[in-house]
Amino acid sequence: QVQLVESGGGLVQAGGSLRLSCAASGSIASIAAMGWYRQAPGKQRELVAAISSGGRTNYADSVKGRFTISRDNAKNTVYLQMDSLKPEDTAVYYCNANIHSFGRIWPNDYWGQGTQVTVSS
Repeated sequence: QVQLVESGGGLVQAGGSLRLSCAASGSIASIAAMGWYRQAPGKQRELVAAISSGGRTNYADSVKGRFTISRDNAKNTVYLQMDSLKPEDTAVYYCNANIHSFGRIWPNDYWGQGTQVTVSS
């Protein structure tokens, strides 16, 4: 059993910062890509940022230069530092990880429960 637990969401004024964390736990042999997605009301879930096991990163155009994704492989944790936040960043943010569990042949995608980020104008 694998779990992803997120923390760090909240309410912030425009221009402010938040840092999200997501820790994976359970029967984990290895973790490939980790990432953050978000879903605003009435919109589809979209990729915000992703990071490979080797540290290569990818960002949505809308957050480039403002958000930074990082990971601590020893702690099975991924972070999202969000700076210069805008009201349009308001959404539920979900952690995602591609995890190879012990005893399984193929890796699976796992999701966190989601954390609300609200940016007031």
